[in-house]
Amino acid sequence: MLLSMSLIETITILVCLSAVFSYVNHRYIKLPVTIGLMAIALVMSLVLLLLGKLGYGIQAEAESFIRSIDFDETLLHGMLSFLLFAGALHINLDDLLEQKWFIGTLACLGVMVSASIVGALTYLLLGWIGLPIPFIGCLLFGALISPTDPIAVLGILKNAKAPKQLEIKITGESLFNDGVGVAVFLVLLAVVETGTITPGSIVLLFIQEALGGAAIGLALGYLTYLMLRSINQHHVEILLTLALVMGGYALADAVHASGPIAVVVSGLLIGNQGRHLAMSETTREYLDTFWELIDELLNAVLFVLIGLEVLALTFKTAYLEAGLLAIPLVLFARFVSVSLPVQVFRLFQEFTERATMILTWGGLRGGISVAMALSLPPSSYRDVLITMTYIVVVFSILVQGLTIERLVRASSRA
Repeated sequence: MLLSMSLIETITILVCLSAVFSYVNHRYIKLPVTIGLMAIALVMSLVLLLLGKLGYGIQAEAESFIRSIDFDETLLHGMLSFLLFAGALHINLDDLLEQKWFIGTLACLGVMVSASIVGALTYLLLGWIGLPIPFIGCLLFGALISPTDPIAVLGILKNAKAPKQLEIKITGESLFNDGVGVAVFLVLLAVVETGTITPGSIVLLFIQEALGGAAIGLALGYLTYLMLRSINQHHVEILLTLALVMGGYALADAVHASGPIAVVVSGLLIGNQGRHLAMSETTREYLDTFWELIDELLNAVLFVLIGLEVLALTFKTAYLEAGLLAIPLVLFARFVSVSLPVQVFRLFQEFTERATMILTWGGLRGGISVAMALSLPPSSYRDVLITMTYIVVVFSILVQGLTIERLVRASSRA
């Protein structure tokens, strides 16, 4: 039975599928890598579902294989740390600091505004179509779908050629707002589990998650920087960065701080201070090559996993209808949460003509939202929220991801 497969067998299947799909995409379809891999995996999953309806047993085995993978554990407590570090490693800290107030506003206030709007509108929407669920469940959906996914954003914006300042805003926000989104999600989960929570505990949890994660990332990143500066051996230095990522994320998790924020902060420190003051040219070349390879490999596996995850969904017409209606709802909430800060910050700094539109359309959702949805505890509304999340994520990656480059180019010509 596939359910009893070992970890190495599971990884082998995913890597082999990723390799074959990558070849097919590069050779014949020629879509951007992440989009192409997810599209092929999604098509294959739908074909397997169709074969299952026709009486072939392969669909059941494939479904068992997908259900045996703990997506939440695999992504949030496994792949995410490596992908975030690889992304942060190449962000210019000076550029990021220039936009710190705008990025901070979007990453914190923007997520909370979006989550509130999505929660309220979802409550009305589901009641209207005959799928009423508790308001707290709708807020959970708002919290998990509002953060933009740094993996999707960084993977798809690479070739979009957005204006530099706008690209920094989008990528900077995506690197930090998932930590805020997870903190909000955990607070709401605590409300579901305990039935009540005080304002003081909300503030304490946010401080513990966000500031605790930043402090751990800064401390471990600086310690690693000192160690890198004291030697000149690229094998050891790459191993130190690996230990920083894995150990830093694990430590943050153990003390209930934000692992994503810890890894991003340490990645920014090593990618800037460490790169220029603690590494030789040879080490920089080896380090960049190593982390680019890690980034490409894990991205490929992740987007194949997202495409295959459709096999684990509960298909009901009402759930699919709710998911399709949620797409414009989520985009509207993103537009409101982005447009307000843009209008305020226009008084102090320049923005491109269609900045609000690009920030709205470029706010891609991805695997982090799916992972949070799959981590929801059993309830009467869990399946509908997972289906809604998956449909929004698929639309975001396939439709928004394929058209964001054209929007950016059109805006630059306007």
